[in-house]
Amino acid sequence: MENTVSNILQELELLGNETTLKHQRKQGAHKNIFGVKMGDIRAIAKKLKTNHELALKLWITGNIDAQYLSILLFNPKKFNLEDLNSLIVSETFMPVLDWLYNYVIKDHAVAEKLRLRYMESHWGISASRIGWSLTAGRISRNLDGLNLTEILDRIERELGNVEPEIQWTMNAALAQLGIHFPEYRKRCIVIAEFWGVYRDYPVSKGCTSPYAPIWIQEMVSRKG
Repeated sequence: MENTVSNILQELELLGNETTLKHQRKQGAHKNIFGVKMGDIRAIAKKLKTNHELALKLWITGNIDAQYLSILLFNPKKFNLEDLNSLIVSETFMPVLDWLYNYVIKDHAVAEKLRLRYMESHWGISASRIGWSLTAGRISRNLDGLNLTEILDRIERELGNVEPEIQWTMNAALAQLGIHFPEYRKRCIVIAEFWGVYRDYPVSKGCTSPYAPIWIQEMVSRKG
């Protein structure tokens, strides 16, 4: 069968799973979704291999399953700064955006330029989420060029008041600061306790809480 957008959408629709669909609806997925399991999406991607042009066509369908698949088919080197900016600011479903971050954005040559753009001016919720994801990533890798005090001051001011989509990755930056920089650890914990973000977040057995004081202490204890 020819690998056309139409044929791939038909294949995805046949693989739709009711349990997956319900879960993604709870995450805020819109109507254009089949609910395909991630394992099935990965299997299709393995069969299709990297195909940037096909991936772009799948992305613009707006179908969430097709967008997950497209991310695995993209050739990141073919994107420039403005290409990535367009993808980011147009995406409204945060799990897809997070996949885009992990598979395309975080190690891209223009990642730091995107981070600076999104941290210095407001391009919208999706862009801000990516900006804080990139900042958390730089903190965790202890990369030079960050004013950690300035970042922490901003988190202290904004954490409890930003949109939930941004709050998630801003909180991740706070936790990474506390984990990797002992001199800031106490202040990170105080800020997290003041705002109480994710204090009562339900966590499955064996998983680490996103509540920063618990997250920080758990990761520090693992590092010994």
